[in-house]
Amino acid sequence: MKTVVYALAVTLIFSACNKNNSDSSASTDVYLNTTQGSSWSYTQTDESGTNPPSNYTVTSSSKDTTINSRKYHVYDYSYGGSEYLGVDGHDYYQYDSIPVSGGINIERLFLKDNASAGTTWNQDFSLTIPGVPLPVPLTVSNRIAEKGIDKTVNGTTYSNVIHVSTSLSSGLIPSSSFSSSIDSYYAPKYGLIENTTVIHLDYLGLTEDINVKTELTSATLK
Repeated sequence: MKTVVYALAVTLIFSACNKNNSDSSASTDVYLNTTQGSSWSYTQTDESGTNPPSNYTVTSSSKDTTINSRKYHVYDYSYGGSEYLGVDGHDYYQYDSIPVSGGINIERLFLKDNASAGTTWNQDFSLTIPGVPLPVPLTVSNRIAEKGIDKTVNGTTYSNVIHVSTSLSSGLIPSSSFSSSIDSYYAPKYGLIENTTVIHLDYLGLTEDINVKTELTSATLK
C-alpha cells in the first residue's frame, strides 16, 4: 500500500464526470506543448525539510503513440523514463504506470480547459496490491478551484492559469487515516507550472507523509 500511494502521488505531480459544467466562453488556449525540443526545468522541494531539493528537466520528443484509442505525445525525463500526455478536445490525459509488482497502468483525466470554476470530476481505480487479498479501490477527485487567474512562480507571472484541486480517498481506508491535498496550476502553452502534494497515511502499521512542492524554473518553448 505504501509503495502504491507514494507512486500515485508522484504521478499526480505531473473518468467519469460527476459534474461537468462547460464554461460559456470555451477556452481557445492550449495547455500543452508538443513541439519537439521544447523543454521544461523544474525544482522539487521537500517542504518537510527531510530531503534536499532536486532538479529535473522534461523534454518534448519527436514521438507520438496511441493507447486505448487515444493519441499521446511522449516527453522524456532527464533522470530517465518518459511520460505520456494527450489532448482529446478540451480534456487532457496522462497515461502512466505505477511501479509495483506486475505494474498498474492508469489513464488520468487531469484537466478540462473549458470547464468553469467549481466543476468536479472523479476517476475510480482498482489497484491490485501484492500481499493484499482484495483489490484496493482508490478514487481521485478533481475540482476546478480557480480559472483565468494570474500566477507568479519563481518570479515569472503567468496569465489565464487554471488551478485544479485534487484529493485521494479509498473505501477501504478511513478518512481519519488517509488524507490528501493536491493543487496543480496550468498555464497556456507551458502546462504544469506549480504543484503541491500533501498526503498522510497511517493505516494498519503503514505510515507515509508526503509534502512536496514542484515549481517550473525555466522553459524553452519551440
